[in-house]
Amino acid sequence: MNYWLVKSEPYKYSWDQFEKDKQTMWDGVRNYMARNNLRAMKKGDLVLWYHSNEGLEIVGIAKVSKEHYPDPTATEGDWSVVELKPFKKLKKPISLAQIKADKNLQQMDLVRLGRLSVGTVKQVEFDYILALSETK
Repeated sequence: MNYWLVKSEPYKYSWDQFEKDKQTMWDGVRNYMARNNLRAMKKGDLVLWYHSNEGLEIVGIAKVSKEHYPDPTATEGDWSVVELKPFKKLKKPISLAQIKADKNLQQMDLVRLGRLSVGTVKQVEFDYILALSETK
């Protein structure tokens, strides 16, 4: 299993809306590294859901329910989407400030590649974030 992080602006698409919808197609990615990360996702992989711009915190865990296929919103180029389902809301959100201040999380894509909308997460980072959030 692999672990990932996706960023969503809560005013556009929040974790709460995602839970109400029960699934979503992760579309609109127009960065090659982020696209390649989408293409590497496998069904069942776990994905940290990060609220960007406002909130600036990891709030939940999604699960990849369908592997990549062509992005139907793309009018040109070779872009991909995956489908995600809510898995679990974090008991306590983990803020970007908390992540940046923690020496155990300094190598996360979220810290090193701050503008990347779909990033990788190492299992040790994933497990550590769950421990910080008191989520099992």
